[in-house]
Amino acid sequence: MGTLVILEGIAKAESVRELEDFLQRVFPDTRNYDGCQDITAYLNEDGKTIVMVEHWNSKEHYQKYLAWRKQTGVFANLSAMLHHEPTIRFFDAIDA
Repeated sequence: MGTLVILEGIAKAESVRELEDFLQRVFPDTRNYDGCQDITAYLNEDGKTIVMVEHWNSKEHYQKYLAWRKQTGVFANLSAMLHHEPTIRFFDAIDA
């Protein structure tokens, strides 16, 4: 059934547009990464809270992906546009 990953952060006011451009550049590689089913980013009406909703085959697939993004510096670049490192939460589907 897969794993839902929610990544949330608060963008620095001066970085919102840069963050949107950044995500447009990196999401194609994310979508093509082994185990990624889908990723979509949402900006709250406050204009600064960003949420990425990600569907992965498993938590292990995501953790491998995140390690790669940290190794290549992409995660650090993302974090630099936020007030603090983003929170990441994992949810397993309920068969209901």
